[in-house]
Amino acid sequence: MNKHIMFRPLADGKGPSLLSASPVPDLAAAGYTDTEYAASGIADRLVGDGDTPPAEFTTRLVVRRPANAAAFNGCAVVEWLNVSSGSDAAPEYSYLAAELVRAGYAWVGVSAQYVGVEGGTGSVGVATGEPQSLSAKDPGRYGGLHHPGDAYCYDIFRSIGYAVRGDHSGEAPTPYHPLAGLSVGMVLAVGESQSAMALTTYVNAVAAAGDFDGFLIHSRAAAGLPAGDVGTGIDVGTVFSGEPTRIRTDLDAPVLVVQTETDLLTNFRYHLVRQPDTDRLRVWEIAGTSHADLHQIGDFEEFLGCPDPVNRGQQRFVLRAGLRHLRAWADGGDPPPVADPLRLRGVTTAEPEFEVDDIGNVLGGVRTPCVDAPTHVLSGVVPDPISRICLLFGSTHPVPAHLLAERYGTRDEYEKHYRDAADAAINAGFVLVEDRDELIADANPDMVPE
Repeated sequence: MNKHIMFRPLADGKGPSLLSASPVPDLAAAGYTDTEYAASGIADRLVGDGDTPPAEFTTRLVVRRPANAAAFNGCAVVEWLNVSSGSDAAPEYSYLAAELVRAGYAWVGVSAQYVGVEGGTGSVGVATGEPQSLSAKDPGRYGGLHHPGDAYCYDIFRSIGYAVRGDHSGEAPTPYHPLAGLSVGMVLAVGESQSAMALTTYVNAVAAAGDFDGFLIHSRAAAGLPAGDVGTGIDVGTVFSGEPTRIRTDLDAPVLVVQTETDLLTNFRYHLVRQPDTDRLRVWEIAGTSHADLHQIGDFEEFLGCPDPVNRGQQRFVLRAGLRHLRAWADGGDPPPVADPLRLRGVTTAEPEFEVDDIGNVLGGVRTPCVDAPTHVLSGVVPDPISRICLLFGSTHPVPAHLLAERYGTRDEYEKHYRDAADAAINAGFVLVEDRDELIADANPDMVPE
């Protein structure tokens, strides 16, 4: 790896291009800046066979950081941006934003993959006919970007992680460094879905180099992302028939894997690679969750065209707690709490199923109030989905009113059950106490008949 990276601000054209549909904190009000940079360097092939020469790259970074160094907690979270739509998106930022901002992290989103820079066909999403590459969307802003192909994506990501670390608060920092004025003592890598598959491959093939202090791998499949080729992007579709791959167990950096119901079953097949926790690996499987959910899509739910309401589970709260645990763990503290796995039956058959309670919600796993004081059946597995996007977004079905009346009796009793479940999740370490009010606001007392 050539570790010398040059940065320059991206400030012209139409403004930043990064897909997001979910509500996020007001960065300016929180004392944060939101800027883009071009990052240039030379990358090597780190994964796969073949004598591939090094290649120059100029990729895009999105950087959200405290403006005041006194508000920075010393940790940078580097997200492998997700390209499954055919353009970059930051799903993990959407889930983690509340914790990132209130706790003083810096966040760096990296256009690590070819499709994020040069454009391409996404595995999900809606075709618009609009240009997909950043330079075609906005040549005034992104015209100087160049990605040499996903043969180099792992080293591009690694190079940015290396460049982020260090004391950038001196009198002569690297010109235009995105974290100028800050001293970065810890760097965590995060990624969701296709990006989690990339991090699975990275952890198993590259992570021993030590450029990241910890990894949050969210919603991976059984297989990791392939090696990639020169001059083109990776076909993520090959992952779903790829060789099941567990996380290596000899790592120095801790790894937290967070999985939804969708990821365990469907063609993600994660149940095939379940493995025991170790002193450097924790796996959390969250009940009542899907690969993507209402928090990700927000007011745009209707445009998905799914016949049922999408999943309204509470994985965002669990992920925020996971990030805080991962940071402490990487700093030499205790590992995250151990979680029971989601309960499956028929695991030795071709089509295992979840075990469910009397309402229809999955048993086991990380528990939140929406499944322990339920008003809905929340599923990550959609029978006969009409599209790939509907498979990923799961479903939500209301529990009939008469069953809620039998279960709780009164709204007050329901709210007591819900508060108790919220406090149990907090006490178990799977939800942060700072999120209690937001979690309580998710309750649905109006669904219980008076």
